[in-house]
Amino acid sequence: MHLQRFLDILALPHGIILITGPTGSGKSTTMYAALKRLNTSSRKILTVEDPVEYQMEGINQIQAKPQIGLTFSAALRSIVRQDPDVIMIGEMRDLETARIAVQSALTGHLVLSTLHTNDAAGGVTRLLDMGLEEYLLTSTVNGILAQRLVRKLCGVCKQSQPASEQLINELRLRRFVPDGDIVLQQAQGCPACNNTGYRGRMAIIEFLPMTDPIRKLIMAHEEAGAIEKLAIAEGMQTLFENGLTKVIEGSTTLEEVMRVTSE
Repeated sequence: MHLQRFLDILALPHGIILITGPTGSGKSTTMYAALKRLNTSSRKILTVEDPVEYQMEGINQIQAKPQIGLTFSAALRSIVRQDPDVIMIGEMRDLETARIAVQSALTGHLVLSTLHTNDAAGGVTRLLDMGLEEYLLTSTVNGILAQRLVRKLCGVCKQSQPASEQLINELRLRRFVPDGDIVLQQAQGCPACNNTGYRGRMAIIEFLPMTDPIRKLIMAHEEAGAIEKLAIAEGMQTLFENGLTKVIEGSTTLEEVMRVTSE
């Protein structure tokens, strides 16, 4: 569900897509995955990053160097004159960068960037706090993706354990499994996973598309909580709920999801 919504918005010819989360939550990897999908011979893609984390063939990547005056905003002003189809900004750090990104989106470019916020709705308030006007935000931002990384259970040693009735009621797990037993997986530890119980990591996400009702809330200066509440009513899964679906699937543990979402 989240993936298809994200891909639909990624296919739009112009606008801004933001990816949010703390340091180490996999934002850059998600953004490069999106760029890889967009990277066709018919599209001109330019990026400005600090640092350049992945080298990608067919994409013009610029390393920002503030000490010589090559800041994000300075690089962006030069980039826009080269008429790219897609612009990737490593991080939206200040109002000047945000304004150039907005102007780029208004003039027909697709812009991808990251923000440091805890959830998708927080991305809206972060931009407003920077000083970006509501009408510019609502007319350019197409969607905001928030994510965290959780450890994946080791497939060799994970063990099943039935969920208690109390836990089922507390977390409302019946919305995911209406009938039958609900079995959760536990981390154990073995030589294959270096006795940690986990091997590899995966993302849990929430995706907030910029719909007309949400635009109205932003224009009315509503807080992030109200925006999130409406997004949930429109079908958005929160980070915690998306994590619970991964727990039910047996991919990770409830402890892992709680660890990264209860900040």
